[in-house]
Amino acid sequence: MSQKKRPFIVGVGGTTRAGSSTEKALRISLAAAEAQGAEVDLIAGPELDLPMYNPSTPARAPGAERLLSLLRRCDGVILASPAYHGSISGLMKNTLDYVADMQEDDRVYFDGVAVGLIATAGGWQGAVQTLATMRSIVHALRGWPTPMGAALNSALPLFDANGQCTDLSSKFQLETVGQQVMQFCRMCSTPMPSVMPNSSAQSV
Repeated sequence: MSQKKRPFIVGVGGTTRAGSSTEKALRISLAAAEAQGAEVDLIAGPELDLPMYNPSTPARAPGAERLLSLLRRCDGVILASPAYHGSISGLMKNTLDYVADMQEDDRVYFDGVAVGLIATAGGWQGAVQTLATMRSIVHALRGWPTPMGAALNSALPLFDANGQCTDLSSKFQLETVGQQVMQFCRMCSTPMPSVMPNSSAQSV
């Protein structure tokens, strides 16, 4: 009996500082997906420090090539951004701008892909506003945002020294994001029953 392919989920986010609160949050969501059988990979920290996206220049830096390779291969995505002035960081915006290179792929952008979202901020207002912005961006990229999005207030103590989430509400949100991305991947991998026309139906 052949084994089913494990869904591949890539996490993208954080800051240029390795081990940021946003990266810790992203790792928890990825771990939740991995616990349900996903293969996962992560682009975070210094890997996000990419050259400014230039659509008129086809050459891409190695980091950008790795980003695009993972996004083209993945079955699901989890994005995590800190809030900067009520929106996503310039670092994450530039990273997502590279998705424009996928506009002529067979699977355009994130078409049909489940996308989990995490926003962190030093207050609830910035986190919620940033999460709403991320949903709009994912819709523009034809992705499917998961019903649960995680909004974390990093002004509160959320993580211990080992990066484990100590706030039960935040932990629930983060794990649910990863689990819902996996649930969507499983639904997409299950063939839908064909709907045959009812031959007995009378035309009007």
